[in-house]
Amino acid sequence: MDDFIDPYEEAEAEAAAEPAGLTEPAADESGDESDEEDDSEAESDYEEKSYGLLKSGNHRVRNPDGTFRCPFCPGKKKQDYKLKDLLQHADGIGVSSKHRRHGRERAFHRAFARFVRTDPSFAQELAIINAKPGATVTAIADASANSNASAKEEADANGDTDGSTSVTAAMGVKQEEKFAWPWSGVLAAGAGFNSENFADRVAMFNLDDVVPLVVDDVEGIESFAIVRFGNGWGGFGDALTLENHFNKNKLGKKEWEAWISAGDSMMGENGETDVKVYGWVAREADYNAGNVVGRYLRKHTNLTTIDEVSKSESEKSGKMVAILATQIEAKNRYLQDLETKKNATELSISRLEEDNRKLHEAYNEEMRNLHRKARDYALRVFQDNENLKLELDSRRRELNSRAKQLEKITAENASDRKKLDDQKQKAKDDNSELELASIEQQRADEDVLKLVEDQKREKEDVLARMLQLEKELHEKQQLELEVTRLNGTLQVMKHLEGDDDGDISEKMEKLSERLEHEKKRLEELSGELVKKERESNDELQEARKELITGLEDMLTGRTAIGIKRMGELDEKPFQNACRRKYGNDDYETKAAELVSSWQEEIKKPSWHPYKIVTINGEDKEVVDDDDTKLRHLWIEYGDDVCNAVKTALSEVNEYNASGRYVVPELWDFRKGRKATMKEVLKYIFGQMETTGKRRRG
Repeated sequence: MDDFIDPYEEAEAEAAAEPAGLTEPAADESGDESDEEDDSEAESDYEEKSYGLLKSGNHRVRNPDGTFRCPFCPGKKKQDYKLKDLLQHADGIGVSSKHRRHGRERAFHRAFARFVRTDPSFAQELAIINAKPGATVTAIADASANSNASAKEEADANGDTDGSTSVTAAMGVKQEEKFAWPWSGVLAAGAGFNSENFADRVAMFNLDDVVPLVVDDVEGIESFAIVRFGNGWGGFGDALTLENHFNKNKLGKKEWEAWISAGDSMMGENGETDVKVYGWVAREADYNAGNVVGRYLRKHTNLTTIDEVSKSESEKSGKMVAILATQIEAKNRYLQDLETKKNATELSISRLEEDNRKLHEAYNEEMRNLHRKARDYALRVFQDNENLKLELDSRRRELNSRAKQLEKITAENASDRKKLDDQKQKAKDDNSELELASIEQQRADEDVLKLVEDQKREKEDVLARMLQLEKELHEKQQLELEVTRLNGTLQVMKHLEGDDDGDISEKMEKLSERLEHEKKRLEELSGELVKKERESNDELQEARKELITGLEDMLTGRTAIGIKRMGELDEKPFQNACRRKYGNDDYETKAAELVSSWQEEIKKPSWHPYKIVTINGEDKEVVDDDDTKLRHLWIEYGDDVCNAVKTALSEVNEYNASGRYVVPELWDFRKGRKATMKEVLKYIFGQMETTGKRRRG
C-alpha cells in the first residue's frame, strides 16, 4: 500500500505540467498509442501545428533582459539562452533518437528551430552569429538527418531487433565496412584549439561522453577528441548524424586530410587564424592509425563490421529467447499446480465459511443474551449506586454545615482576640506618637516664633529705614523745587541785567553759588538714597531667602501661601497626555521620563525659544510659539503639555535667565502671583493662631 498512487492526484499533476495547447503524452500509455504518436507522419503533424502556434505569437520566446527561452521546456531551470545556444538546444533535441526523446518533443523542437531561422525578428541576431569567424553552423535538422531518423524509427516499428539492415540501407553504409565498436567518433582541430572545448562543439548531439586526447609535442600540434556513443543501433545512428552534420558543413574527414596536406592554417578575412573543428565516425583507417587516435581506439574499442555486430546481437538474442522460453514453460507448470491447489483451497474455504457462519450465528445469539443480562444487572447496580450517592450527599452536606458553624465560631473568637490585641497596641502607639508629636510641635512652634520675631524685628528695621528714605526723598524733592526756583530767579535776573548791572551781578553770583551748593547737596543725598535703597532691597531679598529656607517644611501641601519652584515643569498635564496616548498601564513611567527629558531641554543654554515683542511701547522678551521643538511637542501631546513647557520657560527667563536652573519663590497660589512679605507673615500668624486654638481646644 506504500506504493499506491492516487489516480486523481496523478491526473492533476499531469494537467499542471502541460504547456498551453501542447501536452506531452503520459508515460504509461499503451504500446499501440506510442507507436502511433512516434511515427514520422504524426511527428510532421505536430511540427506543423507547433510552427503555426509559434508564428501566431502564442508563445513568448524573448526575455525582458534580451536573452531567449525555450517555450517547450517550461520545467527546466535554465531559461536564459543566447540565440546560438538556443538553436543548439532545439537542434540537439530535434535530431535525438526516439529512445531518449519522445517523438512529439522532437517535433516541437524542430518546429522551434525552423521558426527561429525563418522569423524576421531574429534576422539581426542570426546575421551577427553567421558573420563571426569560425562560428559553428547549428542547422542540424537537415533533410538527410530527418531521413536517417525516420529510417531508424521504421526499423524499430517493423520489429527489426538488430536494426542492421534498415540502418545500413538508410544511412548508405556498406555491410563489409569496418567500424570501431563501441561506436565512436573522432573530433580534430588545428593548432591553438583547447581540447577541453570539444564538448561544447557537439553539445547538441545525443552522445555518452567526449574524451579529449593528449598529444605530445613530437606527434604534432593538432588537437583530438573521441566521442563515445551507445552500443546499440541507436548509438550508431547518432554517430552517423554527427558525421552528416560535419560533412554538410564541409568539416568531414576529407576536409581534415586536405587541411593536413596543405600544411598551413586557413586564414580569416581579417588575417586571423580560423581554427575549425572536424568530425567523422571512427573506421578501420582511424583504428590502425599510428597517432594518438589509433592508440586510444585499439585500447578501448574493437574493429568490426555491421554484419559481425548483427550476428553478435542475434546470438545474444537467441540465447536470451531460449532462456526465457525455458523460464516460461517452468512458470506455466507452476501456474497449473497453483491452479489445482487453488481449486482445492477454494472448496475447503467454502466449507469453512459455512461452518464459520453457523458458529457466528450461535455466537451472536449467545452474545445478545449475555448483553441483555449484563444490561439488566448494570441498571440495578446504577440504581443502587444512585441511591447510595444521594444518601452520601445528604450526610456530606450535614457534616459541611456543622464544620462551617465550627469554623465560624472559631474565626469569631480569633477575630475578637485579634481586635482586642490590635486596639491595645494601637492605643499604645497612639500615646507614644502623640507624645512625640507634642514635643516636635513645641519645638516647631518655638522655632517659628523665634523666626517670626526675627522677621518682625527685621521688618521693623526695614520699615524704619523706608520711613527714613521717604523723609529723605521728601527733602530731595524740596531741594529740587528750590533749585528750580533759583534757576527761574537766575533767568529773570539775566533778563534784567541792563537796569542795575552792579546789584544784579552780585545777586546772580550769590544765587549761582547757592545753586551749586544745593546741587551738590542734592547729588550727595541722591547717592545716599540709592545706596540705602539697594541695601534695603538686599536685606529684603536675604530675608525672603531665609524665610523660604525656614518655611520650606511648613508651607507644604495644599496651602494658600507656599513655595513654588520657578522653572519647574508641572507633571499633571504630562500624566494626562500619557494616559490618553499609552493607556492606564504604564503612563506614569512614560510621563516621568517625558518630564525629565524636557526639564533637561529647558536647562540647555543652546536652546533659546524666545523672541522680542513691543508691548505698550516697551520691548519685552516672550516665548516663541513657532519654535520647532515646541511645535513638535504640541503636535504630539497637545496644548496642555506645550503650555506647561512655555510657562516653565517664561519663569526661567524671568528668575534665572543666565543659569536656567529652578529657583524657589514665595507664591500666592490663590491669586497666581508672587507673594509679598506682608502676605507671608500674615498667613503665618494666622496659621499659628489656628494651631494654638486647636491645641487649647
